[in-house]
Amino acid sequence: MAAPARAGVFIYAKHPDRLAAFYEAVLGMIATHRTDEMIVLRSPDLQLIVHAMPPHVAEQVAISSPPQLRDSAAIKFFVTVHSLAAAEDRAHALGGQLFAEQWRGPGFVVRNASDSEGNIFQLRETSAGPDD
Repeated sequence: MAAPARAGVFIYAKHPDRLAAFYEAVLGMIATHRTDEMIVLRSPDLQLIVHAMPPHVAEQVAISSPPQLRDSAAIKFFVTVHSLAAAEDRAHALGGQLFAEQWRGPGFVVRNASDSEGNIFQLRETSAGPDD
């Protein structure tokens, strides 16, 4: 059994199975633990816990298609992927999206994305260009 994660991200979801499937496909994560209330996903870099919203909260939340963006959150996480293009295809197929605008940082390119419930996060792809 792997040691407990030292850090991770915790996301409340109206549809935890759907949201976990989104992150498994887009980020290449693996479900390592599952209960009726939560799904624990892991990759070599990150642990992500998808937790069901309490029923009284979930009944107040409507998820549209495409989902309304939750762009007023004070925290946004990022994850590095092998290919932004491949992640974009997978995200779109599962109800999420990558936004067109991108930025370069030292050794990476980054784009904002949203998952199937409208949560916004960033995806990074390692780059090796002259500006890096």
